[in-house]
Amino acid sequence: MKNKALTIMMILLVTITLVGVIALVVILKFTGDEEAKEPSIEEVVENSVDIPETTTNLLSNDFIRISFKIQTDSKKAKSELEKRDFQVNNIIIEELSEMKAEELQGKKGKEMIESKVKDKVNSLMQEGMVEKVYITSMMIQ
Repeated sequence: MKNKALTIMMILLVTITLVGVIALVVILKFTGDEEAKEPSIEEVVENSVDIPETTTNLLSNDFIRISFKIQTDSKKAKSELEKRDFQVNNIIIEELSEMKAEELQGKKGKEMIESKVKDKVNSLMQEGMVEKVYITSMMIQ
């Protein structure tokens, strides 16, 4: 009699646990899809800040003219970034002054400077974060 009751309790326990795990997986799957949606182009433009053209020397004694558009994750982050424009310009100049013209050539070079600017600016941000950095114009001489 005890073995039969123990077996029934174990089956119930395993069934309840299995149902709970399945429910958790389903809930996480459906809520994850909502968060992964890409913002519309209107939202991207609304939360982006234009960084005016900056001209500076490179490590290789060439000079570069470059401008960016920085996409943030919210209106508060955009507002903060607009106030931090002098810090962003400083970051851009510092990063570019440590690079050679050859390092900026090609897709990898552009992705590298975008990534460096994004990481450094995000370290300053308090009201949100930078989602993406776009180079809008670039000329090396």
